[in-house]
Amino acid sequence: QVQLVESGGGLVQAGGSLRLSCAPSGSVFSINAMGWYRQAPGKQRELVGTITSGGATNYADSVKGRFTISRDNAKNTVYLQMNSLKPEDTAVYYCNADIKYAPFNRAYTNYWGPGTQVTVSA
Repeated sequence: QVQLVESGGGLVQAGGSLRLSCAPSGSVFSINAMGWYRQAPGKQRELVGTITSGGATNYADSVKGRFTISRDNAKNTVYLQMNSLKPEDTAVYYCNADIKYAPFNRAYTNYWGPGTQVTVSA
């Protein structure tokens, strides 16, 4: 069973930066799209941004210009660089990925990481 693991969360002051990382816990055959989502207290989980296998990105309007998604395919890792953080960015951040764990799998399976807490203080 493939598991995604996020890291890099923590507590920062407004205006600061954090970089989140996400990678499978074990070997996989291939990874297609990856993305980041977040869920703040009392709110629904929302899209932060996505990145295709080729590196094309999309972002929520709320983070455009401040957050950057990137990936290192050799490491099967996706990153979320968060700059100019605001208290409104406080949330649990979840990694998401479409993964094939074996070459005989015809379709990608979607996986979620357990989440990592990001807290931005005023």
